[in-house]
Amino acid sequence: MQMVGSSYDVLRKQARTLENEIDLKLVAFSKIGAGSSISSSNSSAADTSPLLGEHVFDSLSAEIEQMLDKLSALNESMSELPATGSAAMHTLQRHREILHGYRQEFNKICANHTMRIEREELLRGSGLATSGSPSISGLSRREMYMKESGHLSSASNMVNDQINIAIETRDNLHAQRQAFKRLQTRFNDISNRFPLISSLIQRINIKKRRDSLILGAVIGFCVILLLIYAFN
Repeated sequence: MQMVGSSYDVLRKQARTLENEIDLKLVAFSKIGAGSSISSSNSSAADTSPLLGEHVFDSLSAEIEQMLDKLSALNESMSELPATGSAAMHTLQRHREILHGYRQEFNKICANHTMRIEREELLRGSGLATSGSPSISGLSRREMYMKESGHLSSASNMVNDQINIAIETRDNLHAQRQAFKRLQTRFNDISNRFPLISSLIQRINIKKRRDSLILGAVIGFCVILLLIYAFN
């Protein structure tokens, strides 16, 4: 049990040390990712600075990713040791939360850097990054914004058309539903009337049979009276 506690303490110290190193690396990583676009857009003479910044960014990205994997392995090693109490479980959970936060921050910095590079490439391709005249640059920006506004307006109109189509479809389905309800009501009325008609026919037949029996009894009684009268 003492060896388990000692191993757990060693792993915990290593995890804390690695967490501090990752924290410092992420700060530098964020600054490099944010500063690469500034250095690449200050002047045309610094064409090699973006390449250098990209190299440093990629190198630091790979290093941080390796450190995150190592921290994850340390957390797994601590979780495989026998539990020594609620405090140890809480500490392990805290280390996992820290690792999760570091991974989120790392992915966020990488995503922002990628978006920044794509935006720079777009501006460089349209000539905005190297335009020498402020008026031409401003005009190009206005044209780009107007085109973007036109695209957004077209997309909005398409969405409105789709919404109108959906509303019309809903109204048609509602009308069909009402028609089906009316048909179902009529079918129910007809099905309810048929048992009444059948019952009425049965009653008529029973009454006919009863009338026939009564008529037969009367005729028989009359015949008997005639026979008695004839023999007397």
